[in-house]
Amino acid sequence: MKYYSTNGQAPLATLHEAVVKGLAGDKGLYMPERIKPLPQRFFDHIEELSFQEIAYQVADAFFGEDVPADTLRQIVYDTLAFDVPAVKVEDNIYSLELFHGPTLAFKDVGARFMARLLGYFIRQEGNEQVNVLVATSGDTGSAVANGFLGVEGIHVYVLYPKGKVSPIQECQFTTLGQNITALEIDGVFDDCQALVKNAFMDADLNKHMKLTSANSINVARFLPQAFYYFYAYAQLKKQGKADQMVVCVPSGNFGNICSALFGKKMGLPVKRFIAANNANDIFFNYLKTGQYEPKASVQTIANAMDVGDPSNFARIYTLYNKDHAAICADISGATYTDEQIAEAMRQCKETTGYVCDPHGACGYQALKEGLKEGETGVYLETAHPAKFKSVVDGILNSDIEIPAKLQAFMKGTKQSIALSKDFSEFKEFLMNE
Repeated sequence: MKYYSTNGQAPLATLHEAVVKGLAGDKGLYMPERIKPLPQRFFDHIEELSFQEIAYQVADAFFGEDVPADTLRQIVYDTLAFDVPAVKVEDNIYSLELFHGPTLAFKDVGARFMARLLGYFIRQEGNEQVNVLVATSGDTGSAVANGFLGVEGIHVYVLYPKGKVSPIQECQFTTLGQNITALEIDGVFDDCQALVKNAFMDADLNKHMKLTSANSINVARFLPQAFYYFYAYAQLKKQGKADQMVVCVPSGNFGNICSALFGKKMGLPVKRFIAANNANDIFFNYLKTGQYEPKASVQTIANAMDVGDPSNFARIYTLYNKDHAAICADISGATYTDEQIAEAMRQCKETTGYVCDPHGACGYQALKEGLKEGETGVYLETAHPAKFKSVVDGILNSDIEIPAKLQAFMKGTKQSIALSKDFSEFKEFLMNE
């Protein structure tokens, strides 16, 4: 399978090249040349398969031409060493709990898969070290850092905005050491993402060190996120509730919903999607107006969605041949203020007993408002509420128990390097590495 750039100016790349490079030479994002539909018999019996069996068949459609079957199966099964249950919240609303992995966030799936696939390609290449640059608004950093921790031949640099990730999230990637370096950037997430993108375009840096990205700009990070949409369908099908399935995705950088749209193109029978935004409503406004107008991000209680220029919009735009009407036919939007998010969290807890994190609450509320008769909604609970303990406790007047996995991170000592958002300072730091 060859991969092309969303900007259309870079040469075609192999999967190996696309994963190792991360970003195309023309600053575009890589897209697979073809999207293979899965056979009807797969969907006819999907409810009889395990999560790993479902994911392997989806992975084979994406990566099977380029990775030996035994290797790909091992990567998938190692990645998915945890469940992703669809938990009933109301009669027609389910929470897809994506927080049962090592760092209690949905990004464990893509990060663990990418770490293993990149490790496979690096072993093929020899001994040259690959340096992974990743910008994070919270959960990406912890998932990538832990996914790559101790992987031979790879060093990870996590760039995060100072004071704008939760204390628990910060602990998950600043206390690891080994091959993980945390860089505390005096700015917002968009500044961190800009530093990463500019690094890829800098000739001096690329001569000095081999760079790739583990953000959802990397095909090996975002494509595996399609796995759990197929598994959600299987779980609802087993209960006889999959015929009119609506999926609501709390959306920040849009890699998550982008992978879901790839799934739909492969034949996944999702009726429609809802992209739930916080106050960073760039995509919501695009759906209304047809104009994509990125702007500076604003800080909210759903911090992982605080993105003012979502990278993966380019993939969605390309996937639908730049057709606004076609995009709107598959996706609707919703946007919520901090006050509305907090109220959704309180209402859900009071009426159902279920505790949403701030991001999941956006998805829950969008389904409450947007489901039609006969539809069953699934929203993504993207991280464990304890990762946002102070916010959740303050809103719900609660004292959420911190899971043992998170407590272990909190015992470590913070190791991070403070940098400004100025690219020249970042470049100088990397050139001295």
